[in-house]
This record gives sequence, C-alpha cells and structure tokens, in this order.
Amino acid sequence: MTAVAVKDLLEPDAPPPVAVDENGRSAQTFLVEVVVRSGGNKRRASAGGQDIYAISAPLVVEAVRRVVNGLVHGTGVFTAGEAFDARDFLESLRQEHLALDMP
Repeated sequence: MTAVAVKDLLEPDAPPPVAVDENGRSAQTFLVEVVVRSGGNKRRASAGGQDIYAISAPLVVEAVRRVVNGLVHGTGVFTAGEAFDARDFLESLRQEHLALDMP
C-alpha cells in the first residue's frame, strides 16, 4: 500500500471510488504477490484484479462457508492460510476479475 493510498483513507471527506462497470467495480487494480524461500527452494504465487473490494466479500463468504461446513484444519485462532488449504481456497475464488498465478 502506498503512502498516497493511506493518506486518502485517512481523509474524512475522501470520496469513495467511482464505479466504472455494470458490477459497480472501480477502476482501481490490485496485485498481491508472495514469495516463500526455504533452504534453496523458492515458490511464488500472485493474485490480482480490478477493485480489491469486489473480491473481499467473496473471500469472507467462502471462509465462513468453510467454517460452517466443518472444513477448518484445527481449532482456535489462525489465518485463512492455516485454516484451509491455500491453493484450494484461492482457486474457489476464481472469477473474471481475479487472476491467480500459482505455478
């Protein structure tokens, strides 16, 4: 997240993003990239798309669906990556506005 984005979020009169399509998504784009190294091995995964808020709700709903259906690995408090199989979880979110690259 850039300093400009944080500044925008802190402005009390900042306008919400403007919808640019029939689904109400903004023109903003996002990219999340993860690189994991262990010993001499390196793995990379990325997810990106248009309007990160358009994927936030499906992400929460999928997590809740899995919790309610008993698909959680373990008990207690943990991240989604610990609670569910990460690849399966992310692939369940595939939509036209979410691109995944998990070689």
